[in-house]
Amino acid sequence: MSQPTGTERSDDETRGPLSNWVDSAIKNPKKVYRAMFYVVVIFFLFTTLFPLYWLTMIALSNSNRVSEGVGLLPAGFDPSSFVEIFQQIPLHLYLFNSFVFATLTTIFVLIVASLAGYAFGRLEFRGKRTLLLTVLIISFFPPAAFFIPLFQLFTQQIAFLGLTPPELYSTPGGVVVPLSAIFMPLAIFILTTFYSQIPDGLEDAARIEGTTRLGALFRVIIPLSAPGVATAGILTFIAVYNEFFFSFLMTGTAAQDWAPIVDGIISYQSQFQVRYDLMAAASIVAVVPVAILVVVAQEKIVSGLTSGALKE
Repeated sequence: MSQPTGTERSDDETRGPLSNWVDSAIKNPKKVYRAMFYVVVIFFLFTTLFPLYWLTMIALSNSNRVSEGVGLLPAGFDPSSFVEIFQQIPLHLYLFNSFVFATLTTIFVLIVASLAGYAFGRLEFRGKRTLLLTVLIISFFPPAAFFIPLFQLFTQQIAFLGLTPPELYSTPGGVVVPLSAIFMPLAIFILTTFYSQIPDGLEDAARIEGTTRLGALFRVIIPLSAPGVATAGILTFIAVYNEFFFSFLMTGTAAQDWAPIVDGIISYQSQFQVRYDLMAAASIVAVVPVAILVVVAQEKIVSGLTSGALKE
């Protein structure tokens, strides 16, 4: 029997490792799922956790050695920057301002979105679909398109319907009003989905007991839609807390002028010096409250987003 020549090779030797891995993945799909999982984990680590780790290393570095470069370890361990950030500026006031903006906007958005969600989700009226589509279209407008007219309105440069509104620049109203309009559509769509899934019999039972539609909304519909309400509120709070454009341009630069946390972080740089260690430390301190909120409410967020997508 003749021996195989050098040209007579098996398919595994000629097709290459990639082709062999594809054949193996087709026969065993678990390999594909495992590879996709590793890719997602690595992508998440490099895009989310690594920048936070880098910020921590900069914050823990000595201020005189930060300009030399920071590697995977801090350049001269010095955690005093976490104390100095509160000594140089009233950082707690900047944090308080951002919390006020986020809290007021969330409350206003939930109240209005609950009423709108009830109307869109449980009532039938002419123009319902068109109005809901209009809300969706408005949500895609760039926020910068509203800045100039709102700035002129809030600084009393123009009148609205013949009336001059009170000056809202450098006040919570100058930030809460535009941000409420920006994040309102998302809350309306989330709550509309949840409210439409509540059985009509529960609301009818409450109406028979003598309550009004508004009473049924707050006593029956909203409690039964708690995951959706919590999801809309948490997403709105986080989005407003992290918002930069309106909160930066509609306020002054001092904490007493309702400047947000972004102004506080920027104030660590001057004309002749930039304290990267303090800016990194302040950024970490600003992230901690939102991170705690997400960890505590992650089950509500996940259950709200998933259950809202299913029709029972």
